[in-house]
Amino acid sequence: MLERAAKAIREAEIFIITAGAGMGVDSGLPDFRGDQGFWNAYPMYERLGLSFTDCANPEQFERAPAFGWGFYGHRTNLYRSTVPHQGFHIIQRWIQRNKADYFVVTSNVDGQFQKAGYPEDRIVEVHGSIHHLQCLEPCSRNIWENHEEFFINMDTMRSISIPGCPYCRGVSRPNILMFGDWSWISDLTDQQRKRFDHFLGSHQGKRTVILEMGAGRAIPTIRYTSEQLGEADGSTVIRINPREAEIHAPHISLECGALAGLQQIDDLILR
Repeated sequence: MLERAAKAIREAEIFIITAGAGMGVDSGLPDFRGDQGFWNAYPMYERLGLSFTDCANPEQFERAPAFGWGFYGHRTNLYRSTVPHQGFHIIQRWIQRNKADYFVVTSNVDGQFQKAGYPEDRIVEVHGSIHHLQCLEPCSRNIWENHEEFFINMDTMRSISIPGCPYCRGVSRPNILMFGDWSWISDLTDQQRKRFDHFLGSHQGKRTVILEMGAGRAIPTIRYTSEQLGEADGSTVIRINPREAEIHAPHISLECGALAGLQQIDDLILR
């Protein structure tokens, strides 16, 4: 499988990088797989009897904004301090080596691809980004950058400060699609999707590698996207996943973490 993956990458004219939460694990970001995985990262929520679905929910902002921002403010600080792992740069080298065009499609809200040097106009963030804010109501469709500073009481999981909406003076929230969310403003993601659609339309029939990393079945948006893209002529999906790597032929599965899989392929390419 590794040899086939290396061959596909050597010959690729187009790269589409599709990434789920597992992409960030090698950078030290927590794995929220299942309630236990979430509670391992946030034991204080286990004491409160709250799951990831409970916390990643706009109801928390409506009930107690300081508590809602306790979770998302902590994550904002975490993502800002995280250094993207070398796998991000391995992919960049492949793109440069092949003089290939590329696009990123990710369900992650952490902004790690931008931090690793991938330009904004080559990324679709299908669930939004923690680095942008919107009004909780919302009072308008305005979206703005998150420059807030967060100080979190880790005993109560409450934020000392509550970011406000500059337009109505109400409460702001992350511009992220949460669970049970009817007020997410998708305009930024919609614009990204339009650029991606144009990208796909301009590269039909070219040798394309869809490089999928860390995309599980629990929220299968990225897996479905990869499989759909893989139906096009000349396309090969390389699915890298430590627990759910299987994919139908002629596509390629590698049962390992994102960084390990990318390094093993890179070792073959460099020979």
